[in-house]
Amino acid sequence: MNAIDAIAAQLQGYDPQAMTADGVRDFLARLVTPVQDTIETPLFEALGRVLAADVVSPFDVPPHDNSAMDGFAFSGAELASDAALELQVAGTALAGKAWQGSVQPGQCVKIMTGAIMPAGLDTVVPQEFVQLRRTGEVETITIPAGLLRLGDNRRLRGEDLAQGQPALQKGELLTPARLGLAASLGLKTLTTWRPLRVAYFSTGDEILSLGEAPREGAVYDSNRYTVFGLLSRLGCQVIDLGVVRDEPALLEAAFTDAARQADAIITSGGVSVGEADYTKAMMKKLGDVAFWRIAMRPGRPMAVGRISSLKLAAGASGAGAESYQNESKGAVLFGLPGNPVAVMVTFLAFVRPALLQMMGATPAPLPLLKAHSREALRKKPGRTEYQRGWVSTAPDGSLQVKTTGSQGSGVLRSMAEANGLIVLHHHQGNIAVGDEVDVMMFDGVV
Repeated sequence: MNAIDAIAAQLQGYDPQAMTADGVRDFLARLVTPVQDTIETPLFEALGRVLAADVVSPFDVPPHDNSAMDGFAFSGAELASDAALELQVAGTALAGKAWQGSVQPGQCVKIMTGAIMPAGLDTVVPQEFVQLRRTGEVETITIPAGLLRLGDNRRLRGEDLAQGQPALQKGELLTPARLGLAASLGLKTLTTWRPLRVAYFSTGDEILSLGEAPREGAVYDSNRYTVFGLLSRLGCQVIDLGVVRDEPALLEAAFTDAARQADAIITSGGVSVGEADYTKAMMKKLGDVAFWRIAMRPGRPMAVGRISSLKLAAGASGAGAESYQNESKGAVLFGLPGNPVAVMVTFLAFVRPALLQMMGATPAPLPLLKAHSREALRKKPGRTEYQRGWVSTAPDGSLQVKTTGSQGSGVLRSMAEANGLIVLHHHQGNIAVGDEVDVMMFDGVV
């Protein structure tokens, strides 16, 4: 039993001609496996990588109690709720070194943001809240009654991270905030999974590469650039194989080259039922592949599976055979539809979560926000629909959404003008004005 059949046998009600969106995600989660190679990655190169090991704080962060702002540090025990507090300034504590003086009752210390709190002092009053008075060489401040409580404006030692506490966890994507956290621990490198290698090519005789002269019936290849952008945002190492014509020898060479170099292969076009080209035949020849009809719009046709190294080895000869036989179990294949919007929707809904799993990331689907529809939407139960929308804030502060116009799967402008996808779930019907819908936001993804 091949991998496709083995997974299908585990799924109740599996029907490749009537896949639900949830069924596709469940299948792919079982199909893909994470990469196993780790590398030490400098922090400046780690954005978008996935941690391969927990990061434990080697010390307390911050390493000492310090001031949260510019002001005056004093003992909070001297505060009285019904009276102003007058204190004499005993000196100035600067950030970067401990103040060496001593503080007596009735005194305070002028302190800068981040400076170590002098011994015995536990509260800071912001400088703009005090009345400052100078008499000769003596400075005094007056703090109004009821302004502060003991401990205000003080950062405690270890309140961010305690020594020995996990700071970052294996499987987390390294975001700018997480890079900053690692840097605050003095770490120059992090142990990450190696970048995922993803090969991509477009198929079809009707596809023009940029720079080619227009011709009747042909269209320029937009999918190649949107997929490149989506993969780059994900931190993948993209292997661009260009446009491949509908010729068996060219397709076989492209799939063979892709499987030899990459962990995953993405194609667009050539997976629809009844298409008069060779892409589906070549997928079947070189791999274990399932062809699905998904109950969704846009993006009904899709192919998934593996381009098998064993099949590649069987077809190889001479010097090439040795390199094929040294390959692993093959590359995961995602055969996407040809229409531009369908490519992006199927990528976001299915391919992106699968690639993140391959990257070693802890599964975390894109959150769905709730927004009120500003228009009536027609929807048939029995399929999932992804409509391009623009989310904005209503006058009452709630989120609202409207479509970006024509929802045809070839209307690329509708994606360019959207900031999210309106997700109408499998069992939902028509949506009335004001109804609440789910929205998958694009920010940071598309």
